[in-house]
Amino acid sequence: MSDSEPVPVLTPGVEPTSGGTHSPPSLSPVGGTKGLNTSNAEWNDPEANKLPEKLERMVLNGELPKDTKRKRVVIVGLGMVGISFIEKLMKLDVKRREYDIIVIGEEPHLAYNRVGLTSFFQHRVVENLYLNPKEWYSSMPEGSLNYHLNTLVTEINSEEKVVKTSAGTTVPYDILVLATGSDALLPRHTPGHDAKGVFVYRTIDDLQKLIEFASTRKGTTGAVVGGGLLGLEAAKAMMDLEDFGQVKLIERNRWVLSRQLDSDAGSMVVEQVRSLGLDVLMSKRVGKIITDEENFVQGVVFEDGEKMDCSCICFAIGIKARDELARKAGIKCADRGGGIVVAPDLSTSTPDIYAIGECASWENQTFGLIAPGIEMADVLAFNLTQAKAHAPRKFKHPDISTKLKLLGVEVASFGDFFADRDGPKDMPGRRAAKKDGGNGAKDQVKSLTEGPPPPPVKALTYKDPFQQIYKKYLFTMDGKYLLGGMMIGDTKDYVKLVPMVKNQKMLEMPPSELIIGASKGDDDGDDLDDDTQICSCHNVTKGDVVKAVKDGTCKSIGDVKSCTKAGTGCGGCMPLVQTIFNKTMTSMGNEVKNHLCPHFEYSRADIFNIVYVKELKEFADVMRECGKEPNSTGCEACKPTIGSIISSLFNKHLLDDSRRGLQDTNDRFLANIQRNGTFSVIPRVSGGEITAEKLIIIGTVAKKHNLYCKITGGQRIDLFGARKQDLPSIWQELIDGGMESGHAYAKSLRTVKSCVGTTWCRFGIGDSVGMAIRLEERYKSIRGPHKFKGGVSGCVRECAEAQNKDFGLIASEKGFNIFVGGNGGAKPRHSELLAKDVPPDDVIPILDRYLSFYIRTADKLQRTARWIENLPGGIKYLQEVILEDKLGICADLEKQMAQLVDSFFCEWTEVLKNPARRALFSQFANTDENINDTIEPTKERGQERPSYWPTDAVTEDFRGHQWNELSWQPLVKSSEFKDIPTGDSKAVKRGDTQLAVFKVKGKWYCTQQMCPHKRAFVLSDGLIGDDIANNKLWVSCPYHKRNYELGGENAGKCGNDETVNIATFPVEAREDGWVYVKLPSVEELDALLGTARWVVKKEETKDPFEALDRKLKAMQGKGRKGVAVSHLEGGLGEKGKAEVILAGGERGAGGLDW
Repeated sequence: MSDSEPVPVLTPGVEPTSGGTHSPPSLSPVGGTKGLNTSNAEWNDPEANKLPEKLERMVLNGELPKDTKRKRVVIVGLGMVGISFIEKLMKLDVKRREYDIIVIGEEPHLAYNRVGLTSFFQHRVVENLYLNPKEWYSSMPEGSLNYHLNTLVTEINSEEKVVKTSAGTTVPYDILVLATGSDALLPRHTPGHDAKGVFVYRTIDDLQKLIEFASTRKGTTGAVVGGGLLGLEAAKAMMDLEDFGQVKLIERNRWVLSRQLDSDAGSMVVEQVRSLGLDVLMSKRVGKIITDEENFVQGVVFEDGEKMDCSCICFAIGIKARDELARKAGIKCADRGGGIVVAPDLSTSTPDIYAIGECASWENQTFGLIAPGIEMADVLAFNLTQAKAHAPRKFKHPDISTKLKLLGVEVASFGDFFADRDGPKDMPGRRAAKKDGGNGAKDQVKSLTEGPPPPPVKALTYKDPFQQIYKKYLFTMDGKYLLGGMMIGDTKDYVKLVPMVKNQKMLEMPPSELIIGASKGDDDGDDLDDDTQICSCHNVTKGDVVKAVKDGTCKSIGDVKSCTKAGTGCGGCMPLVQTIFNKTMTSMGNEVKNHLCPHFEYSRADIFNIVYVKELKEFADVMRECGKEPNSTGCEACKPTIGSIISSLFNKHLLDDSRRGLQDTNDRFLANIQRNGTFSVIPRVSGGEITAEKLIIIGTVAKKHNLYCKITGGQRIDLFGARKQDLPSIWQELIDGGMESGHAYAKSLRTVKSCVGTTWCRFGIGDSVGMAIRLEERYKSIRGPHKFKGGVSGCVRECAEAQNKDFGLIASEKGFNIFVGGNGGAKPRHSELLAKDVPPDDVIPILDRYLSFYIRTADKLQRTARWIENLPGGIKYLQEVILEDKLGICADLEKQMAQLVDSFFCEWTEVLKNPARRALFSQFANTDENINDTIEPTKERGQERPSYWPTDAVTEDFRGHQWNELSWQPLVKSSEFKDIPTGDSKAVKRGDTQLAVFKVKGKWYCTQQMCPHKRAFVLSDGLIGDDIANNKLWVSCPYHKRNYELGGENAGKCGNDETVNIATFPVEAREDGWVYVKLPSVEELDALLGTARWVVKKEETKDPFEALDRKLKAMQGKGRKGVAVSHLEGGLGEKGKAEVILAGGERGAGGLDW
């Protein structure tokens, strides 16, 4: 080291008095272990704070891994970065127990808050600075965390993988982490630098020496050299001692904090700290330290020759990385500036040795701030524990944003805060511009004559000399991206602005809003007096509107306009008038009731809690406990909701007698009903990953049953056109091939869509397929208030569209960002960030809580998007409940989800195992004959689909039709029907006519099977509802909820569409075991209601693409072909190739060549 370079002051470890180590004997969590050190909490990992409590729960539940093969991680250095690494490693390893940790600290103290050293001058209690109290260390599992204090590591033997200490101890390691930090610099070239009274500001020991010395120099002048962050901290500390008569700060630049602030901001800080009593000397360099004959400091001589008396000098001029241990071991270190050279994964040149914090040199840079060191600790802990399920993280350019309160002055800088001076380091939205030569000589001449071009940034500055506030924010030239900035006096927006810079997201507001705030927009009228004019056209006051509403004159906004004339002129006042009206109505106690339906005076969430607490598993029990009419049959609104709640809690098969009558048609037949009365079948394809073998099975099933095939938006294969009676045989073949129900018919988890992530993609940073499969396999079959979907993207390119899902994950370098509350549909909504950088191990507990809370509290048929919008406090409240356990229910939410997950069964498989359930899939209860194709099929692109529905409904008066003669006909055995509270129904066939027979509470009803609205033969599959007070009973068509009365004088009448009605017939059950229906002759019945008469024909509707197809055909260019034709000359095409394969040979090859 040259004489002109400052020399570090070494801090050798004190020899241990015992040489002993601390090993916690047993698990003994201490409640509230962090409460002792609240001032240091910002530097702790929040989840590590809760480790003792978490470990206690794991022990009680038997979840703590035992007898795992563990590696030994040795950490040299128990500073802020060292303890941060320990916290993060233990937090991520708690469920795995792959590592045991030994940390060797050089100081006689546990890890303490070096950033908060100044407070030590006030309380003088070392323990108050501890980042973790001693009890925290002892609360870890036995053997998992051991520490040595007062111990200096003197040697690393990388071949034997051991370290040696000054106490003569040898400590073996599997992984070695160097967190040795840095030393404070002293100007070795300055005469007198070794005088008595010269100090540095680095450790507790430094402070204790300074305190002791200051007490002997009362009333004299103390000096601090260095006007950076540490210098201002040291100056405050010396002022707090109250021993010195005066404290002076010496800075070589023209303003303080020159590494964080520009001249305007730095000068404002100088002005403020001077007003607080600190004498600041600018543009001064110490040339010599004056000492007396005993080598005590007497003063300084500056390089300009000026002298200054002082008795004590504290140097705060920088730090130097402590790399001597690594250099001695042959580990590569940086020549310039020092530091242990590390790769992006923090590894050194020696295998299994890593370096983090101020001792590490990354891309020839060392960092004197704590935040980059904690980021390094985070990266390394993540890679050691989570990289098996996620791409390893890399340490990238750290965020050196800073927010401090120095001498009472709020100071902050963030992002690229010198982009206007030095040019931007990175331009959001595009790669950093390359420095090219342009036009060569011409540009060179221009540069010489005009100077370099200004940086491509624009600055927005606010300066208030009265309140000492300064803000400067830097933006891209178009104002769309925030690059960085600095602020003095008012720093409350710091926490909002830093993520905006880090995430490099385009601004959604004008840049000026970040400083002066957004305009309030429409006035809500709250701060207006009643005599304030709100409509100038008609001189209407706020009081006029309020009075008209409160006295009952105006009950709608239209009434307000009529009565007061407000808003009937130019209309400009209407937003304010509407707001005043709404608020007045609310203040009067007017509310919208959220009852489930007329049968209940409870919301869905209320009923869920009643069912949950009282463990009600049957609809009849729920109706007795919660319903207005205990013996009611319910209706099409409440039945599916009650069925969903029972399934969400107890997960029993839907087709059991007590539950079948609660289900809409999709759930009743475990498939999605389509407009021609057939169903679609979707087997589970978790995460969108499927094998060639399963594709062959699906293709074979589709070919055999003539099913129309389509890929769904959720990366599955949908098989359309399956007849009800064929569903079990289709399921049989799929399940035999290793597949299961995809629950596409249910209000449950549909899919978890994924991109290929690190499985294949060169851009992927997370295993999105692996995560998606794990999530879909966990939550499959779980029912909720509405369907919910997931998505997992392997990087920010977001190919899985996770941000429009009910829950979505996007891989980040630190894990996964979890988004919730997004959906497409009629009212699309972008999801919101619930949790950021969640390690793979912690994703499932968060989603368990989120989904359980949604299932408990959402309204009927409410997607997560609307649910979150309606939560009090929205996403912030949800974060408090799910992440912070505000309600104290997180453990219960996780338990509830675990019970549901454990109760999984394939609903299709259970049908196949049970003959009674399988019998429910017959088309008719009185015959094995079937009637197919109630909508004429249309062949299109090589597949069949049902022809389009005609526009108009059938308006024939079926209900009022006069039959020639009716006679009693035995149609179906009464044993086919069950006496169940929800009612039972079957379809029967007579001639070509389809009829629906219902049994409800011992009474029988019969109607035509066809709903006239869309000529759909489905009424027997509809839900039955009643209104006991008005003696009404109806069936609700499963297609579009037309409700037809079953009995009484209005039998056959549609309660919600006067244009349609149905025929009804007398019916009774007789002692011979048959159900008799009074019907006309077969010929007369078929003439009116025969299926053939009402089949939807292709020619009834016009092809909507006819004109477009003519235009496209005329424009068809060269090289186009039909969809089923091969591009290859002599190619077999779609059909030919498939036929050869199915026939057992490819062009005579004798079968498939696997």
